Amino acid sequence: MDVIRILNEGEVRSLVTIPMALEAVEAAYAQKHAGQGSAWPLLFHEFVEGTRDMDLKSGNLDGDGIWGLKAISCYQDNPERGLPVYHGTSLVFDFKTGAPRAVLNAMPITRFRTGAAGAVGAKWLARADAATLVVCGDGGLCPYLIAANLLALPQLERVVVTNPLHGETEAGRLSAIGEEVSVLLREAGASASTAPAAAPRIETAGLAEAVSQADVIMTATPSRAPYLRAEWVRPGTHISCVGADKPGKQEVESAVLAGARVVADDVRQCLTVGECEIPHAEGVLSAELDEIGAVIAGDAPGRTSDEQVTVFDSTGLSLQDLATIARLVSRAEAEGVGTQAEL
Repeated sequence: MDVIRILNEGEVRSLVTIPMALEAVEAAYAQKHAGQGSAWPLLFHEFVEGTRDMDLKSGNLDGDGIWGLKAISCYQDNPERGLPVYHGTSLVFDFKTGAPRAVLNAMPITRFRTGAAGAVGAKWLARADAATLVVCGDGGLCPYLIAANLLALPQLERVVVTNPLHGETEAGRLSAIGEEVSVLLREAGASASTAPAAAPRIETAGLAEAVSQADVIMTATPSRAPYLRAEWVRPGTHISCVGADKPGKQEVESAVLAGARVVADDVRQCLTVGECEIPHAEGVLSAELDEIGAVIAGDAPGRTSDEQVTVFDSTGLSLQDLATIARLVSRAEAEGVGTQAEL
């Protein structure tokens, strides 16, 4: 009889931290490159076009001794029922035996690992003297992107949030983002050795103004029309694209990618559902892309000059979830967190 550990949303949230996610995501990319893990094909299905859909991401990480899946549903009409738009559940198995190991609420992990992924891209591709971070999109992911970048790039001095659809972010939302960033950094045990002793004050600006001042940009919207224009991007800027995760989404003008050093999390997935999809279809971007795991391993170059524009297409891999879950479940087992049930 199998025994499985069940972790609810509160238990998962009590265990996961930004440093855990940063270390896990970077390790997942490295294992993928080393042939110790693979992201299996993404499964996406629309039940009602534009209103109800699901996607299933799965894979294996041999180095962490785990394989599994994450199922995410998006029901835009759920608020009418008093329910959240998104639900996410992960199920993981022991790599050696195939036995189920844990089932858990995946929603807290998604934001932690997505924020970490954007920051890992910046860590390996941004200039060493990058000082200004701009986040395009002031939704739920924004605080995680900010906190992860502050930890991954402790030289950052300025943070600007902009809303590509509405311009400057409202004061109330900006304050809420700042408070959440402070909580995430406090949970991370941020200190002068890992991040600024005090997080920079978070500012807001219009889109064109913000982008034209940026050293590092995170794009985090569901846009299907590119809003980040090539003419605004300064030489030497790094862009981590995390919003384009389904066919037809695009946040950055194709001209930006056409002239940049572009690195993928997974080439096949990026050309299918990522920021690279449309530029590649337009013929301005080659399919011969390096992956971030190769850059981390030193088998591919990262940034080759201070003037180069770099782009990291972060479509989101099951391996990011699996690596984070492996660490989280190990901590849960050591601390006795969660409920064990026989199957």
